Amino acid sequence: MRERFARFMAGRYGTDQLNKFLSIVSLVFMVAAVVFNGTRISQLIWIIAFVLLVIVYVRMLSRNVYKRSDENNRFLRIRYSAAGKLKMLHERWVQRKDYKFFTCPACRTTLRVPRHKGKINIVCRKCGNSFRGKT
Repeated sequence: MRERFARFMAGRYGTDQLNKFLSIVSLVFMVAAVVFNGTRISQLIWIIAFVLLVIVYVRMLSRNVYKRSDENNRFLRIRYSAAGKLKMLHERWVQRKDYKFFTCPACRTTLRVPRHKGKINIVCRKCGNSFRGKT
């Protein structure tokens, strides 16, 4: 039986991070559907969960490995981009008592300036633009 399954899966894509994410989202939708049991929205949530599971299995059994790999790479780029932004927001939150953050009006770069220095002239290191700000 194991050999038959191995032969069946040969040349197919299998699972990846996007499939794992979609599976977890589908599970969350199923739990939400159970919580809202008996309502009209419950039926919609069940349909969404079912569609997500179908997508997971279609991707897993696909023989178009390059296309599935490209989809996974796009997902990972979005995921790491969002994770980087959340990390930056966390760092700003931790440093909020010691530093004030400004955005350069010319190039939109975030600049960090020590607090309690009064009105100072801030120079952007990226573009060289100068502006005043109160710390």
